[in-house]
Amino acid sequence: MEHSAHQGHEQPAQHAHHEQQHGHHPDHAQHTGHSEQHTQHHGGGSSWRTAAQATLHCLTGCAIGEVLGQVIGVGFGLHNGATVVLSIALAFVFGYALTMRGVLKAGLPFREALKVALAADTVSIIVMELIDNGVMVAVPGAMDAGLGQLLFWLSLAGSLVLAFLVTVPVNRWLIGRGRGHAVVHAYH
Repeated sequence: MEHSAHQGHEQPAQHAHHEQQHGHHPDHAQHTGHSEQHTQHHGGGSSWRTAAQATLHCLTGCAIGEVLGQVIGVGFGLHNGATVVLSIALAFVFGYALTMRGVLKAGLPFREALKVALAADTVSIIVMELIDNGVMVAVPGAMDAGLGQLLFWLSLAGSLVLAFLVTVPVNRWLIGRGRGHAVVHAYH
């Protein structure tokens, strides 16, 4: 989530007090629009926009892994079950990797960054993968279609869109309770 996408109206003195109270680093005050996000992450609920941004972030990693897994599985003629397992594994790897990249840049050690990624993304990835792979398995012929067939690509694209739509409300609920992508907030 990018802080610049949020509109805030906190006065500098109030912001400095808030920073001191919650233990954020001094450079954190330079982010614009920070107060709305603090409200969302510290008990004030969560906006649909914030949830959509968190879901899009998660979807990016999941989509990379999901598409790569499906392409490898279908391309090499793997059994449908093996293709699904590969897609899920790669979705978790890429989903966690994208989150870790950001928190590692904030100076967190690898082990702590992994803990943050696990807390931030696990539920979101699970929901996305259930939808993604459920659609691919449910659409007749999608898993057996070749990489050059439109049915494969339309099914895969549709599964990702549906996964996004189902996961946004899940992430909104999590963020509103200080969970999910809310745990990443302190490291931006």
